[in-house]
Amino acid sequence: MDRKSIIVLVACVLLFLSWPYLVGKIFPPTRLPPGATNMSARATNQSVASTNVPVLTANTNIPPTNTVAVTALEKPSVPEELQTIETPEARYTFTSYGGGLKQIELKEYQESVTCESKKKPGSLAALNKLGSVPVLALLGDASIQGDGVYQLTKTTNGGMRAEKQLLDGLVVVKQFQPTTNFVVATTFRFENRTPNPVNVPGHHVVVGTAAPVGLNEDPKYLGVYWYNVTSRKDTHVEQSYFANRFMGCFSVKAPLTEYRQSVPIGWAAAHNQFFTLALMPKDPALELVVLHTNLPPPTAEQRAANPKALAQPFGFQTSLVYPAISVAGNQAFERQFDLYAGPKEYGTLVRIDQAKKNDIDLVMDYDGFFGWFSQVLLSSMNGLNKLGLPYWLAIVTITVIIKLLFWPLTNASTKSMKRMAALQPQMKAIQEKYKDDPAKMNRKVMEFMKEHRVNPLGGCLPVLLQMPVFFGFFFMIQNAIELRGAEFFWACDLSKPDTIGFIPFLNLPVNPLPLVMGATMLWQARLTPVAPGMDPMQQNIMKYMPLMFLFILYNFSAGLTLYWTVQNLLSIAQMKLTKAKDEPKATATPAKPAVPAPSPPRKKK
Repeated sequence: MDRKSIIVLVACVLLFLSWPYLVGKIFPPTRLPPGATNMSARATNQSVASTNVPVLTANTNIPPTNTVAVTALEKPSVPEELQTIETPEARYTFTSYGGGLKQIELKEYQESVTCESKKKPGSLAALNKLGSVPVLALLGDASIQGDGVYQLTKTTNGGMRAEKQLLDGLVVVKQFQPTTNFVVATTFRFENRTPNPVNVPGHHVVVGTAAPVGLNEDPKYLGVYWYNVTSRKDTHVEQSYFANRFMGCFSVKAPLTEYRQSVPIGWAAAHNQFFTLALMPKDPALELVVLHTNLPPPTAEQRAANPKALAQPFGFQTSLVYPAISVAGNQAFERQFDLYAGPKEYGTLVRIDQAKKNDIDLVMDYDGFFGWFSQVLLSSMNGLNKLGLPYWLAIVTITVIIKLLFWPLTNASTKSMKRMAALQPQMKAIQEKYKDDPAKMNRKVMEFMKEHRVNPLGGCLPVLLQMPVFFGFFFMIQNAIELRGAEFFWACDLSKPDTIGFIPFLNLPVNPLPLVMGATMLWQARLTPVAPGMDPMQQNIMKYMPLMFLFILYNFSAGLTLYWTVQNLLSIAQMKLTKAKDEPKATATPAKPAVPAPSPPRKKK
């Protein structure tokens, strides 16, 4: 690689490293309004203060048992009472069965996004709608759960209060106060209204159930994230763990139904592709429990309208486990939580993380090496959208910018490959001359390439440097709520495949963008110079390898295939321009006709 290419490469790397800072300066994150922070607003109620039960500043823990059993929430015999609270962002439905949130409907998002739903909006996206246990329900043995029926009361400050009297004089009071950014500030209060100490056994606080929002949602995106306070790292649990397959492929073991972790849990988030229920306790939990549960199957009408709907959908019921405590007479003990029930929107989660310093933005899965590129690309895409560009045009613009940044390097690589191809006969001669001495042959070949200023890795370097960008796009697009419902001509949702129909009798989808992407990849493969030393069989494999990528990416999101298609078209244009510059120019003046040579004089006889 020559000096000019090295300078360009260093400049590109410096620009990538400084890009988040530049984006943050140009498009700073939206600040919360004064006095409306997520974490300071705790649920209050005058009726609680009127009990005159002081709150303990520290609890006396009973020695914890090895585990806390999960008890199902039995359906009481009394009628269910439902109460709703509405904010500009969501509608919260509380239930007397368990005294928690039965479902959370998000007003800005629909349950499913199709071309038909955009013309005639359907139902709202609802979290925990299919869960059998309410969010923030209290599970345990009969001494803390009782009959499971709570009394619901709306508070004067727009919150909700759920109260239950237990047999031993213990009163459980839950207070819910919706705040900003899809956060509900919650307080669990265990009041001992007797003069004698009361033991509160170990118990579960339900985070919610990770379940599909729509019937056509891919279940592979379901999972649970949890955060280890000690190591400050997150862990993801998904269907592959419960399937318990050997090497991830063969079902030689029985499927698992439960996942447990006994470490300090800072938060847990039950999620699907674009939405999450994240419970953030003030004090770390003792343990995490995730149960693989079956969800209600779709009805016959729903299966007819959604042929791809799973016959037996499943979900992951998640709860945090707390140890037993002892509450002194006429005293009380509180646990405080913040529940995030909303979209997996990176900007919103970052603002919550800035307030709590708990790394809740890891729910986006934007950590690690490729995650950094996802953050940069998402910030750039949202910044261009704020300037008025639709998201499909923002993706095209980012692709063009990336191509321009790598243009000098790719151009130098193409020229290096052409020089390598031109020098191939001489390199073959060197290899033939020193074929009996491989070490000397390699040394001579390297000296020959250095003398002619060619690099054998020059053709691979641009591809390797662009791979992080591709994977950054891949992880960004599959989790970005911004692309849900974003249009591109015939595609009504860039986060899904751009299916326009199905092939009769085969039930195979017709996705135009992957087909165009595959055609451009085949075109690009035929224009790419052949690498030196490659035999005809390898050349044919490289030419038809795009068909394999077409098969792999055929059902991927339209946003990802749009990026790759534009990238291929720009690469083809660059190859055409490079070839046109390298072709010798035709001379302007016509060539003079050759003068015939004079014939030799005849000899006389």
